[in-house]
Amino acid sequence: MKVMKFGGSSVQDADRIRHVISIVQKAQEAGSLCVVFSAMRGVTDDLIKAALNAQAGRTEYRDIVAHIRERQTQAVEALFPEAQRKKALEPLHARCGEILDILHGIELVRECTPRSMDLVMSFGERLNCRLIASVMRSMGMQAVYFDARSIIVTDGRYGSARVDFKNTYKNIRRKLSKVKGIAVVTGFIAAAADGVTTTLGRNGSDYTAALLAAGLGADSLEVWKDVDGVLSADPAVVKDAFVIDEISYEEAMEMSFFGAEVIHPYTMGPVLEKNIPLWVRNTLNPAARGTRIARDIKRHSWPITGIASIENVALINVEGSGMQGTPGIASRVFSALAKEDVNVIMISQASSEHSICIVCRAEQAERALAVLKAEFAREIETRQIENFELAGDLEIIAIIGENMRGTPGISGRLFSALGEKKINVLAIAQGSSERNISFVVDSRDRVKAINTVHRAFFSV
Repeated sequence: MKVMKFGGSSVQDADRIRHVISIVQKAQEAGSLCVVFSAMRGVTDDLIKAALNAQAGRTEYRDIVAHIRERQTQAVEALFPEAQRKKALEPLHARCGEILDILHGIELVRECTPRSMDLVMSFGERLNCRLIASVMRSMGMQAVYFDARSIIVTDGRYGSARVDFKNTYKNIRRKLSKVKGIAVVTGFIAAAADGVTTTLGRNGSDYTAALLAAGLGADSLEVWKDVDGVLSADPAVVKDAFVIDEISYEEAMEMSFFGAEVIHPYTMGPVLEKNIPLWVRNTLNPAARGTRIARDIKRHSWPITGIASIENVALINVEGSGMQGTPGIASRVFSALAKEDVNVIMISQASSEHSICIVCRAEQAERALAVLKAEFAREIETRQIENFELAGDLEIIAIIGENMRGTPGISGRLFSALGEKKINVLAIAQGSSERNISFVVDSRDRVKAINTVHRAFFSV
């Protein structure tokens, strides 16, 4: 059993869909398949825009739905013989009419709740997967369409629901394990216990595929993208970036957290738990081997595995002599920020306890600063805390790799290379696992810093 997942750029039009089906046909020769598809590229964004227009009372949402319908119609006309097009268009027209009814309701009440938004967004995958399953059947393939809302059970946290693994895996085994042919499953969407539509977060189709692989006990999971695999760095920044043949689950999770968009952060959990190898492969270059993510990987000779980064972050520095030896300061910082849903990405504290710096998303920085000033108003007044400094327009860069553990000189090589290029480091953090060293630089130094680090560790 193999589970395959194809993203929006892989199925964005008729030509891409035809190409993907050829990949699936070839894979079917080797055994049973379960295939997960995303919406056509850009459709989910269009549905969000339509919902927001409806909420604002703007009738442009009708034009957006018409555009989505036209894209699907063009795909039907290109993929089906003329005699089969009318039948293929019927479910498309029905779903588009349903979207318009929901959006009209949003327009009338001038409100789009998170629950309504999840329902609206679900149509991208539902339209596309139904279309692709129909095309497969028209080509003589045994393809069965499954709406993931009947399989994946979540809580009611709309926009990024949490999975009920026990009932989800039970449903997967019951509904998919005995399918004759190819199970075509909608990515991204799920349902709460009461049947109300939920979603798994943007780019959640990878997560859907991982859940199916775990529930079925699959031999492998293949995530098909528009890149040849997981790269050593962002190829848009580093021209010499190369595909990494094999990486561990832990390295993949670190890289996904630090902005490597090839893998959804939640995807690793289910496959790691069941020890299922995950492959990242390129739809546009199916001959490429791709990257294998697993527990039993072959070690490479490089000191690090890859470089990743998070853009648009801000740093808040908390400083004061009154912090020294005072229990609970860090706890109060995190508690205050947590109450305001401010996510702390990175933290660094001097051993003198004279200062703590935290890094968060730039859009949360002003709110975080206000919260901290309110929490420590008394300490500021009594000069126990001198002030809060906010620095914006920053970037976190991380070097990641299993080979870093127990290897002397990694930090020395990193900071020597940055120092030679006159790149100022504002904050540093390293976990006890020694698998990651993160540092903060000014955004203006981003390209130079990443290229400098890449040359320092990957030059022959």
